[in-house]
Amino acid sequence: MDRLDIFKTELSYILNPKIKEFTKKVLLKIVPDYFFIIQPSSTKKYHPLQTHCDGGLVIHTKMAVRIAIEMFEFKKNPYTNDMKDCIISALILHDIYKNGTNPLNKYTVADHPMVAVNQIKLYKDICNILNEETLNTILDGIMCHMTKWNKDYKTKKEVLPLPTKSFQNYIGLCDYLASRKCIGINFDA
Repeated sequence: MDRLDIFKTELSYILNPKIKEFTKKVLLKIVPDYFFIIQPSSTKKYHPLQTHCDGGLVIHTKMAVRIAIEMFEFKKNPYTNDMKDCIISALILHDIYKNGTNPLNKYTVADHPMVAVNQIKLYKDICNILNEETLNTILDGIMCHMTKWNKDYKTKKEVLPLPTKSFQNYIGLCDYLASRKCIGINFDA
Protein backbone atom coordinates (compact mmCIF):
# COMPACT_ATOMS: atom_id res chain seq x y z
CA MET A 1 0.00 0.00 0.00
CA ASP A 2 1.43 3.33 -1.04
CA ARG A 3 0.21 5.79 1.59
CA LEU A 4 1.28 8.82 -0.43
CA ASP A 5 -0.41 7.57 -3.57
CA ILE A 6 -3.67 7.12 -1.65
CA PHE A 7 -3.60 10.83 -0.80
CA LYS A 8 -1.92 12.00 -4.03
CA THR A 9 -4.79 14.33 -4.96
CA GLU A 10 -5.18 15.78 -1.47
CA LEU A 11 -1.43 16.33 -1.12
CA SER A 12 -1.39 18.09 -4.49
CA TYR A 13 -3.60 20.83 -3.03
CA ILE A 14 -0.85 21.76 -0.55
CA LEU A 15 1.34 24.42 -2.15
CA ASN A 16 3.83 25.11 0.66
CA PRO A 17 6.65 22.54 0.30
CA LYS A 18 7.33 22.41 4.06
CA ILE A 19 3.68 21.75 4.94
CA LYS A 20 3.50 19.13 2.19
CA GLU A 21 6.70 17.45 3.44
CA PHE A 22 5.40 17.45 7.03
CA THR A 23 2.08 15.92 5.98
CA LYS A 24 3.79 13.26 3.87
CA LYS A 25 6.17 12.28 6.69
CA VAL A 26 3.26 11.98 9.15
CA LEU A 27 1.42 9.75 6.68
CA LEU A 28 4.50 7.58 6.16
CA LYS A 29 5.84 7.31 9.72
CA ILE A 30 3.11 8.08 12.25
CA VAL A 31 -0.28 7.00 10.90
CA PRO A 32 -1.19 3.51 12.14
CA ASP A 33 -2.00 0.82 9.58
CA TYR A 34 -5.56 0.44 10.86
CA PHE A 35 -6.41 3.97 9.64
CA PHE A 36 -6.33 2.68 6.05
CA ILE A 37 -8.67 -0.24 6.81
CA ILE A 38 -11.41 0.86 9.21
CA GLN A 39 -14.70 2.60 8.61
CA PRO A 40 -15.27 6.08 10.07
CA SER A 41 -18.23 4.88 12.16
CA SER A 42 -18.08 1.46 13.81
CA THR A 43 -21.84 1.56 14.41
CA LYS A 44 -22.70 2.89 10.93
CA LYS A 45 -25.01 5.41 12.64
CA TYR A 46 -22.99 8.24 11.18
CA HIS A 47 -21.28 8.91 7.86
CA PRO A 48 -22.56 8.30 4.34
CA LEU A 49 -23.08 4.88 2.82
CA GLN A 50 -20.03 5.20 0.55
CA THR A 51 -17.82 5.10 3.68
CA HIS A 52 -19.36 1.90 5.09
CA CYS A 53 -16.59 -0.29 3.72
CA ASP A 54 -13.01 -1.30 4.32
CA GLY A 55 -11.01 1.90 3.89
CA GLY A 56 -14.07 4.01 4.63
CA LEU A 57 -12.13 6.30 6.97
CA VAL A 58 -9.82 7.17 4.07
CA ILE A 59 -12.88 7.98 1.94
CA HIS A 60 -14.28 10.17 4.75
CA THR A 61 -10.94 11.98 4.99
CA LYS A 62 -10.82 12.56 1.24
CA MET A 63 -14.42 13.86 1.40
CA ALA A 64 -13.51 16.36 4.14
CA VAL A 65 -10.60 17.68 2.08
CA ARG A 66 -12.73 17.89 -1.06
CA ILE A 67 -15.39 19.86 0.83
CA ALA A 68 -12.69 22.26 2.06
CA ILE A 69 -11.42 22.78 -1.49
CA GLU A 70 -14.93 23.37 -2.82
CA MET A 71 -15.70 25.83 -0.02
CA PHE A 72 -12.46 27.73 -0.66
CA GLU A 73 -13.89 28.44 -4.12
CA PHE A 74 -17.38 29.41 -2.91
CA LYS A 75 -16.61 33.04 -2.18
CA LYS A 76 -13.69 35.21 -1.24
CA ASN A 77 -12.38 33.54 1.87
CA PRO A 78 -10.14 35.08 4.51
CA TYR A 79 -7.42 32.44 4.30
CA THR A 80 -3.92 32.88 2.93
CA ASN A 81 -2.44 30.08 0.84
CA ASP A 82 -0.41 28.92 3.85
CA MET A 83 -3.53 28.81 6.04
CA LYS A 84 -5.36 26.84 3.34
CA ASP A 85 -2.41 24.42 3.33
CA CYS A 86 -2.61 24.09 7.12
CA ILE A 87 -6.34 23.39 6.88
CA ILE A 88 -5.80 20.71 4.23
CA SER A 89 -2.98 19.12 6.25
CA ALA A 90 -5.12 19.10 9.41
CA LEU A 91 -8.02 17.52 7.51
CA ILE A 92 -5.80 14.80 6.04
CA LEU A 93 -4.52 14.03 9.54
CA HIS A 94 -7.60 14.74 11.69
CA ASP A 95 -8.71 11.13 12.27
CA ILE A 96 -5.40 9.26 12.04
CA TYR A 97 -5.85 7.85 15.56
CA LYS A 98 -9.65 7.51 15.45
CA ASN A 99 -9.52 4.25 17.44
CA GLY A 100 -6.63 5.34 19.66
CA THR A 101 -3.24 3.68 19.96
CA ASN A 102 -4.56 0.13 20.34
CA PRO A 103 -5.02 -1.29 16.83
CA LEU A 104 -7.47 -3.88 18.21
CA ASN A 105 -9.84 -1.22 19.55
CA LYS A 106 -13.05 -1.35 17.49
CA TYR A 107 -14.58 1.93 18.59
CA THR A 108 -13.84 5.61 18.23
CA VAL A 109 -11.84 7.05 21.12
CA ALA A 110 -13.47 10.25 22.38
CA ASP A 111 -10.16 12.12 22.66
CA HIS A 112 -8.74 10.75 19.38
CA PRO A 113 -7.71 14.24 18.18
CA MET A 114 -5.56 14.65 21.29
CA VAL A 115 -4.12 11.17 20.78
CA ALA A 116 -3.19 12.11 17.19
CA VAL A 117 -1.57 15.38 18.27
CA ASN A 118 0.38 13.66 21.04
CA GLN A 119 1.59 10.95 18.65
CA ILE A 120 2.74 13.55 16.13
CA LYS A 121 4.58 15.51 18.85
CA LEU A 122 6.63 12.39 19.68
CA TYR A 123 8.41 12.78 16.32
CA LYS A 124 10.51 15.89 16.88
CA ASP A 125 12.33 15.45 13.55
CA ILE A 126 9.01 15.64 11.69
CA CYS A 127 7.67 18.50 13.82
CA ASN A 128 10.90 20.46 13.21
CA ILE A 129 10.13 20.57 9.48
CA LEU A 130 7.72 23.40 10.29
CA ASN A 131 8.11 26.59 12.25
CA GLU A 132 6.32 26.57 15.60
CA GLU A 133 3.40 28.74 14.45
CA THR A 134 2.61 26.58 11.41
CA LEU A 135 2.95 23.35 13.38
CA ASN A 136 0.64 24.67 16.11
CA THR A 137 -1.92 25.80 13.54
CA ILE A 138 -2.13 22.28 12.08
CA LEU A 139 -2.18 20.61 15.50
CA ASP A 140 -4.83 23.04 16.80
CA GLY A 141 -6.94 22.27 13.73
CA ILE A 142 -6.71 18.55 14.45
CA MET A 143 -7.39 19.08 18.16
CA CYS A 144 -10.58 21.11 17.66
CA HIS A 145 -12.14 19.28 14.72
CA MET A 146 -14.81 17.65 16.89
CA THR A 147 -16.31 21.08 17.67
CA LYS A 148 -19.27 20.77 20.05
CA TRP A 149 -18.86 16.97 20.24
CA ASN A 150 -15.91 17.41 22.60
CA LYS A 151 -17.13 15.29 25.52
CA ASP A 152 -16.41 11.70 26.47
CA TYR A 153 -19.40 9.55 25.54
CA LYS A 154 -19.52 7.74 28.88
CA THR A 155 -18.41 10.29 31.46
CA LYS A 156 -19.87 13.33 29.66
CA LYS A 157 -16.73 15.23 30.68
CA GLU A 158 -15.11 17.65 28.26
CA VAL A 159 -11.98 16.00 26.81
CA LEU A 160 -11.23 18.30 23.87
CA PRO A 161 -11.06 22.07 23.45
CA LEU A 162 -13.78 23.90 21.58
CA PRO A 163 -12.73 25.79 18.46
CA THR A 164 -12.08 29.48 19.07
CA LYS A 165 -10.64 30.49 15.71
CA SER A 166 -12.19 30.69 12.26
CA PHE A 167 -9.91 28.06 10.72
CA GLN A 168 -10.72 25.59 13.53
CA ASN A 169 -14.44 26.01 12.87
CA TYR A 170 -13.79 25.62 9.13
CA ILE A 171 -12.03 22.29 9.72
CA GLY A 172 -14.85 21.18 12.02
CA LEU A 173 -17.46 22.12 9.43
CA CYS A 174 -15.66 20.20 6.66
CA ASP A 175 -15.43 17.13 8.90
CA TYR A 176 -19.07 17.48 9.91
CA LEU A 177 -20.31 17.78 6.32
CA ALA A 178 -18.20 14.77 5.30
CA SER A 179 -19.95 12.75 8.01
CA ARG A 180 -23.53 13.53 6.94
CA LYS A 181 -25.44 10.56 5.59
CA CYS A 182 -27.17 12.75 3.00
CA ILE A 183 -23.89 13.85 1.39
CA GLY A 184 -21.92 11.75 -1.05
CA ILE A 185 -19.07 12.89 -3.25
CA ASN A 186 -18.31 11.84 -6.79
CA PHE A 187 -14.52 12.10 -6.80
CA ASP A 188 -14.42 11.72 -10.58
CA ALA A 189 -16.57 14.84 -11.17
